[in-house]
Amino acid sequence: MATGGASVASLWTEVNRCGQNGDYTRALKALTKILHENRDDVTALHCKIVCLTQNGSFKEALNVMNTHSKVLGSEVVFEKAYCEYRLNRVESSLKTIEAAAEQTDKLKELYGQVLYRLERYSECKSVYTDLIRNSQDEYEEERKTNLAAVLAAMSQCFPVWTNEDLGLPDSTYELCYNTACALIGQGQLTEAFNKLQQAEELCRVSLADDSDVTEEDIESELAVIHSQMAYVMQLQGRTEEALQLYNQVIKLKPSDVGLLAVTANNIITINKDQNVFDSKKKVKLTNAEGVEYKLARKQLQAIDLNKALLAMYTNQADQCRKLSSNLQSQNPGQPRPVLIQVAQLCREKQHSRAIELLQEFSDQHPERASGIKLVMAQLYLVQGTDMDYSLIAQDISALVTMYSHEEDIDGAIDVFKQAIEHYQSQQPGSAAHLALVREAANFKLKYGRKKEAISDLEQLWNLICYCFSRNRQNTNDIHTLAQLISAYSLVDTDKAKSLSKHLPSADAMSFNVDVDELENSHGATNVRKKAAKVPGENLPKEQGQVDIKKKRKKKKGKLPKNCDPKATPDPERWLTMRERSYYRGKKKGKKKEQIGKGTQGATAGASAELDASKTASSPPNSPRPGSASGSSSAPAGGSSNVVPPRQQKPAASGATRKKVPQKKKKGGKGGW
Repeated sequence: MATGGASVASLWTEVNRCGQNGDYTRALKALTKILHENRDDVTALHCKIVCLTQNGSFKEALNVMNTHSKVLGSEVVFEKAYCEYRLNRVESSLKTIEAAAEQTDKLKELYGQVLYRLERYSECKSVYTDLIRNSQDEYEEERKTNLAAVLAAMSQCFPVWTNEDLGLPDSTYELCYNTACALIGQGQLTEAFNKLQQAEELCRVSLADDSDVTEEDIESELAVIHSQMAYVMQLQGRTEEALQLYNQVIKLKPSDVGLLAVTANNIITINKDQNVFDSKKKVKLTNAEGVEYKLARKQLQAIDLNKALLAMYTNQADQCRKLSSNLQSQNPGQPRPVLIQVAQLCREKQHSRAIELLQEFSDQHPERASGIKLVMAQLYLVQGTDMDYSLIAQDISALVTMYSHEEDIDGAIDVFKQAIEHYQSQQPGSAAHLALVREAANFKLKYGRKKEAISDLEQLWNLICYCFSRNRQNTNDIHTLAQLISAYSLVDTDKAKSLSKHLPSADAMSFNVDVDELENSHGATNVRKKAAKVPGENLPKEQGQVDIKKKRKKKKGKLPKNCDPKATPDPERWLTMRERSYYRGKKKGKKKEQIGKGTQGATAGASAELDASKTASSPPNSPRPGSASGSSSAPAGGSSNVVPPRQQKPAASGATRKKVPQKKKKGGKGGW
């Protein structure tokens, strides 16, 4: 027995030494020998579970805990919950933590991680806030980083506090990065981009101090920051820069499958229905193993939606229907999968089936019906089908637009009338009531219903005066009064004059406006600026000094060429020649001079003198080689002086096409 005791003691020494060195594989061998001696040794079992966990053998560690659950009891609650968490059994891990008799700090840390994975961000925030407040150890910075990550995730759902509000500094690049993510969720893109640049600088500085870290390691660590910077650029409309940065991240091939999936998905959104071949390559990165455990539910849904859209763009109808149907079954109240199915049906010209699908969704989910019914209305308009628009949309502006599209002005006015009557009975004098009456009047004026518009404007004016008398509004609406006067001026001028007395005077309506500032403002056009005054120009004048005004010399107007100023101008000079009384037309019968019929450069008058055939000693006319008989042309072999055409016409069928070289004229306007 003494020998056995000494052997066990030496084994424990080996376990302790291996644990300090991080050699958990050798420690497991020693623990196996110890458990061979005593199968129910609680300490040895606990150490074995820790070693298996450190080696990543979570399933084996969980099997040991389940096998010896009676012996171990509550000794390994944290290890069990952690193994379940790492095996992505998040719900089981949550139950294990909540069933624990005592909530230790390490259990609370794990509890926060589990809540984050379950996207229960409000509870997770409370856990980390409590941990930061009540603990003081070397892990405070990690807790603050996790809390910042929770705030960033919450900002995607609704506006939340920033890191500064909770006293979280930007001392590390992780904290700075999470702050930037929170700013993105709040729509503060410029501030978020600046924070990401700050995070990049902090990352480079912190990693440069480590001699074992290479430049490739730094770029790999910066990949997540660069991907987020590209996302901000994409939101700002800088798609070319964003695409370039996304592709740089993809080329690095980071080990984080979640980062690769998000980056590839964002590239697909930039490509849209263009560059489909590249999108099909990138979509494979979103199918990597373990992606579903790295991303939030909202991110996974966005990726699946883009897969369905890509299938539609690549004419994979069956694949598109399959993906969108799966999405709809996972999220029954989400309209996007239904809209993708409808778009696919429209591509197949099945508009009736698409309308039926929309109607089914609208009946099942009336709270989402407003947008769906507008899509139905659009499909009805595409088909040219008659419809009852009141069954399609409840929104007043949408109804008015639809009735106007069908040129049913009375129907649109009736919509306004019903809405005004509703607000008159329920919320008289409210902002919505006044806005409806005003829009009704503008609509009627637009379509020439002046008397009906005047009635609405009078009602609006009376309502405004009533609200003013009850101190519910600070000032009278001059615009409405002016509009009413303008409408009355078309049908009843006396009434317009009587109402114009209520308009304020010009002095009362004057505003303190800086004219110079207004003229120099952006958008001011055709403004003449005064010349700068010369110093000493406004010196006091001496007595007797009189201002002498300089007279400008008037320039004489230029007369047209060949104009006799003494002759009386032709009174019919403004008419065309054919319309003048003395025009007699061109005389017919006379032979025109044969212009351009001789050799090039010859004139008609000199042609007879230079014609050798008319002299007595000239030989009979004979054809020249290279030209047609009896024709006059350029000498054979000479250069042609014909101007080439500006536009080449297609040659006739069977003929060859030759491009005539264009000649350029030096100087002058236009050239050839």
